[in-house]
Amino acid sequence: MLLTGKKIGIAVALAVFAVIALVWPQRGEPIKGVEYRAVSIVGEPWSPQPIKGEVPHHPHMAEDEFSTLHGGGSNPDVNHTRGPLGHNATLHSRHGSTSPGGMIATTVFTSEGLLLSFMGSFLGFELNLLNPRSLELLARYDLPQRPSTFAGVITANMDLLMADTSGGGYFYLDDQDRAVLGDARQHIVRIGHRRTEDGDYELYLADDWDVSHLVPHDCLAMNNWFPDGECDPITSVMPDADGRIWWVTIHGRVGAVDPATGEARAMQFQGEEIQNTFAADMEAVYILTTHALYAMKAGEDGSPEVIWRQAYDRGGTRKVGVASHGSGTSPTLLGDRYILIVDNASPRSRLRVYLRQPDVEGDRLVCTLPLFDEGRSGVELSLVAWERSIVIANTYGYKNSFQQESYADVVGGLARVNIREDESGCDPVWEKPHKNPSSVVHLSTSTGLLYAYTMELDADDEPLWSLSAIDAQNGSLAFAVPVGRGKRFDNNWAPLTLGPDGTAYVGVTTGMISIWDGE
Repeated sequence: MLLTGKKIGIAVALAVFAVIALVWPQRGEPIKGVEYRAVSIVGEPWSPQPIKGEVPHHPHMAEDEFSTLHGGGSNPDVNHTRGPLGHNATLHSRHGSTSPGGMIATTVFTSEGLLLSFMGSFLGFELNLLNPRSLELLARYDLPQRPSTFAGVITANMDLLMADTSGGGYFYLDDQDRAVLGDARQHIVRIGHRRTEDGDYELYLADDWDVSHLVPHDCLAMNNWFPDGECDPITSVMPDADGRIWWVTIHGRVGAVDPATGEARAMQFQGEEIQNTFAADMEAVYILTTHALYAMKAGEDGSPEVIWRQAYDRGGTRKVGVASHGSGTSPTLLGDRYILIVDNASPRSRLRVYLRQPDVEGDRLVCTLPLFDEGRSGVELSLVAWERSIVIANTYGYKNSFQQESYADVVGGLARVNIREDESGCDPVWEKPHKNPSSVVHLSTSTGLLYAYTMELDADDEPLWSLSAIDAQNGSLAFAVPVGRGKRFDNNWAPLTLGPDGTAYVGVTTGMISIWDGE
C-alpha cells in the first residue's frame, strides 16, 4: 500500500506539472513586463567614488571576481568592475525553463564575458551559457536532478528543497574556463565550452570523477522507493593550492580528489552538517559546519586533515531565515590574516573574527559583536569584506518564495563593522534598515557602492523589489532601480551578480533579470 501511495503521489505531481507546463511561459521568453524596459530610478545617478579592496588571486581559478558566486576562493563578495550607476536604467529578462521554477541562479563569467549559469526547476537542473544583457541562450548542459527535489514533490514538503544546497549550485570556474561542480550522482565533473564546426557554442563534459564510493547515495528516487541507507549529497567544491578539488556534503563529509591521478580521499565530521560553500587560500581550505570552523589540508596520502578547529555558539535551534541549525554564512577570508563568520547565538547572532594562520598561539578570536535586534537576528548570507571592513545582511524572517506567507515577517537590516587596527576588537560603523531578504550583497570598489536586491511593502502588503545601490561609506541609499511587484520577482536565495561590462544580474523565481545603464 505504501508503494502504491507513493506512486500515486508522484503520478499526481507529474500530472500537475504537465498541466502547468502547458501554460508556463516558454524558455527564453521575457518575464512579463520586463522586456528591454527603461525605468525611472529612485534617487539620483551616482558619480563613482572608488575605494580600496584587493582580493588575493587563487591560481587554479578564473579571475576571482567572476569565478564563483562569492567572488573567488576568499568569498569576499567584492568586484573591481563597476555596477550600474543609475543612468537611463534598462531592464531585460528571460524565463529559465518551460517547467515550474526555472530560476537562473549561480552565475560566473568566462574569459569572453559570457554568462555560465546554474538553472534549477522542479523537473531538472542544467548549466546555461548565455550572452550578456540579452540573456540569449547559447548552449545548455543537463545535470542530474537532486534527490531532495523528488522527495519534496511526492511529500509536498518544500523545505526539503529549499534547505538543500546540493546539486551543483556551488560551482566554480577554473583557470581554463571550465565549470567544476559536484553533481547529484556523487560525481565531481568539469564542464567546458567551445565552438562547434558550424560556429555555435556547446557545453561538454571534460572530466568526470566518481566519488560515490566515498559518499553514500541511498536516496529516495523513482527506482528506489524504500532506501534504508544514508543519502548525503555533495554541496560544494573548491580547489586547494595544489589543485586538488575538495568537496563537502550535507552530513559533514569532506573529501578531495587529485585531478592528475583520480585518487580521492574523504573523512567525516560526525553529527555535523555543511550547507554552504567553503573558502581556500594558499595555506588551507576553511570549512564551516553547524558546530565549528575548521582549517584543513591534504596529508601525505591526500587524506583531509584538520589543522585547527574553532567551535562557535550555534544557538538552541534553527532560526527562521537560516537554512540549518548553525551558522548560515560561508567563511570569508579578509586579507592574509582574518577569517569571518556569523554564529547562530540567541538572542542575537554575532559576528566572529578569527586569526587564520596555522601557527597562532592562544586564542584565535579577534572580536565578537552582537548584530541587529534581540530575537530578530539571523544571517544566511555570505559577508562582504574589504580592507578592515565587513558588511552583514540580516535574513531573519525570510523563508523562501514558496513558503513565505507574509513578507511583513522579513525584518531586514544591513550593518557595517570595522576591525580595529590593534586587533583589540570590532566597532559598528553604521546600521540601516535596508531589507535584503535573500540575495548576496556585492561591493564594487570602482564605484564605492554596495549592490543589494531589496524589498519594501506596498499598501496591500505586496513586496516591491528593487536593485538598490548603497553608499559603502555611510550606508545611505544612493539610488534604487524598481524591478517588479509580487512573488514572481522574489530572489529566493539566488545571487546578485555584477558582470564585467557593468551589468547587474538577479536570479528570480522564474528566471533572471539583467539591469544596466542605457544609452
